[in-house]
Amino acid sequence: MIKKWFEIPLWQRVIGALILGIIVGRLWGPDAESIKIIGDVFVASIRMLVVPLIFFSLVSGVAAIGDLRKLGNVGGRALLLFIVTGQIAVWLGLALGTFVGPGLGVDTSAIEMGAVPTPNETTWRDMLLSVIPESPVQVMADVAVLPLIVFSMLLGIGILMAKEDGEPVQKIFDSGAIIMQKVTILVMELTPFGVFALMAWVAGTLGFDALVALAKLVALNYIGCLLIILVMYSAMIKFLAKLPVIDFFRGIIDAIAVSYSTASSNATLPVTLRCTQRNLGVSPSVSSFVVSLGATINMNGTAMYLGLATLFGAQIFGVELTLAQYFLISILSTLGAIGAAGIPGAGLIMMALVFGAVGVPLETIAFVAGVDRIMDMMRTTTNVSGDAAVATTVASMTNEIDREEMVSADDV
Repeated sequence: MIKKWFEIPLWQRVIGALILGIIVGRLWGPDAESIKIIGDVFVASIRMLVVPLIFFSLVSGVAAIGDLRKLGNVGGRALLLFIVTGQIAVWLGLALGTFVGPGLGVDTSAIEMGAVPTPNETTWRDMLLSVIPESPVQVMADVAVLPLIVFSMLLGIGILMAKEDGEPVQKIFDSGAIIMQKVTILVMELTPFGVFALMAWVAGTLGFDALVALAKLVALNYIGCLLIILVMYSAMIKFLAKLPVIDFFRGIIDAIAVSYSTASSNATLPVTLRCTQRNLGVSPSVSSFVVSLGATINMNGTAMYLGLATLFGAQIFGVELTLAQYFLISILSTLGAIGAAGIPGAGLIMMALVFGAVGVPLETIAFVAGVDRIMDMMRTTTNVSGDAAVATTVASMTNEIDREEMVSADDV
């Protein structure tokens, strides 16, 4: 029985739990809250992973650059594109959430919430000073994510500067990142049970309005991702790389298919490398460097979603956000996406760091957990397409691309 359970793909188990949870919640009514503890355990497990996952993934990702000199010609362009496109993506999510308002109109009076994080109301000077950790250990204990991110990136740069002497430490963080990904996979096995309990609670306590709000969130997630792929990536290929847009998408169709079905950038990495090298004509050196780095830090779909989900939670629970908090969301969503592992469900884990910084109740995670897998598939497709787009653009700008190979690949 147990063996058959694990033979079913996780996403199918999650979708089944989602549907069953809605049915049970509608039939059971408000008493469905009695099983919410199962979902609470799942959410607590997610929060447990935030600090170690960000710490190991970021240090490993920065150290993966390999050589500070690579940050010049190829790495500098790639990192600039990663950051710029990430910011555009998160502001797109904020715009969609602001103008459509998917979380408005949901009555949450029946929910008994936990402690609501206090939003950061300090001045920009205090905020600037707060990102410098006085004690990295205390930062981790307090789950102060922004200074943790700064320290992790500085540590990664230090490993690069140490060169051969830093390799033993880099191996530790590389192993730590892999171990944390495995632990995350274990926690994700709780997803069907958590989703069932949380959706039964949502459907039984809040009723149809909450389900409509979730449907809007899913729709906006897909719209936002499609805009990123079809508009932003197409513009990069046409105007920066000066290559045919249709040929580009035809060349990465295999990576798109694998990323959507697996919801994992890491699992799609070999396919993305093959597509960029064989179908798009990107040189192996540029492709290996940019695509591998992008699978770690280039998460535009996740960044867009974190901004959108934060506004969704703020609207549901009536949290007023200032313009300064919008900018804080944009920064943390981009950095949180960088720290997200390239495995299914990683975006769900990163929500805790963004929500806590602007005072959005963590109960929002319980709302979106049931439909996260459906959205994660599209977000991963966006992330992987972005890796290929940046690799192709950088290769074109540095003359590391065989344009004839891209054209000939279309004729095969």
